Amino acid sequence: MKSIVLKVTLIVFVFATTFGFANHQPEKEIKKIQTIKVALLLDTSNSMDGLINQAKAQLWEIVNELSYAKYGIQKPNLEIALYEYGNSNLSAREGYIRQVLQFSNDLDEISEKLFSLTTNGGNEFCGQVIETSLKELSWGTNKEDLKLLFIAGNEPFTQGKINYKDAITDAKEKEVVINTIFCGNYSNGISGMWKDGADLGGGDYMTINQDKKVVHIITPYDDEIIILNKKLNATYIYYGNDGYSKFSNQNVQDANAMSLNKEVEVKRAVSKSSRLYSNSNWDLVDADKKGKMDYKNLKKKSLPKNLQNKSEAEIKAYVKLKAKERKIIQQKIKELDVKRRSFIAKKQKADSNKDVLNNVMIKAIKRQAKLKNYSW
Repeated sequence: MKSIVLKVTLIVFVFATTFGFANHQPEKEIKKIQTIKVALLLDTSNSMDGLINQAKAQLWEIVNELSYAKYGIQKPNLEIALYEYGNSNLSAREGYIRQVLQFSNDLDEISEKLFSLTTNGGNEFCGQVIETSLKELSWGTNKEDLKLLFIAGNEPFTQGKINYKDAITDAKEKEVVINTIFCGNYSNGISGMWKDGADLGGGDYMTINQDKKVVHIITPYDDEIIILNKKLNATYIYYGNDGYSKFSNQNVQDANAMSLNKEVEVKRAVSKSSRLYSNSNWDLVDADKKGKMDYKNLKKKSLPKNLQNKSEAEIKAYVKLKAKERKIIQQKIKELDVKRRSFIAKKQKADSNKDVLNNVMIKAIKRQAKLKNYSW
């Protein structure tokens, strides 16, 4: 009898262990970090030079504002995608539409793509570019993500073979909010159905003067921030097949910002001191910080010359040194930026930049973010 009981007990134990009934511990749910996803659909037809220039100049202010966003105690990631439409240099078969950039958190790449845009006359098909971006972009399925689409242009919203209402129905299924930015008179945008597009898409209808010269306020802290930015660049250690080209692009995008004016250069430097500026795919300091660095398999020929003959221990020590330097520099930039922003707030007239791209976008993003429990 005892042997029968023992056999039954053993069978039950094996069965329970095999199928997970014994001592079952529920798997820990992996908490997804929220992401603010912003798709920019920019009209690059002949009349839109001012719009593109504003986008180039104000990218960093938008990034800086979004760096302060919170979701509970968490700080969300940021990804930006870019489309151009209405440019006659683009394929007519594709509706004069081009994906310039899939969703990316690489801020240097986003800047590079914006500066690559040029304008030329064409046909602007709003419904089609919205539908294309909804199909091609990786919007994801996280219900807590903030998914925002901004389309800017100055021709009627009704042009093209794709009805904008059908495209916006698709957007709702993906929980993407449609925001429209009409470059011109408020009333003209309404008659051109831009407001209707935003109303249907649950977003904001905005108008801007795309040719307006943006008022930038010079502050006593700008020069010091620019000096610190140069020191910040010296803390980056490239690695990998694309490391050097990415490192070089960092300097190119600094130069692009500088080519617009000093204040844009300062805003980019502030962005580079924020948590959103991360380059772990090519920088040893960021890679080490995220625990993604496999030093044993590191190809030394891809490193700067001063590290190619160093031992693993020496490289690690150098990375720690640069990480410490970077932290100090970034903190100094942040402290100066607090003073800079306070100075600007006192000097800036309330309506000086109300009808320019970054202000209308930031206002819309904050309003829509609060509806999904994001805060600043």
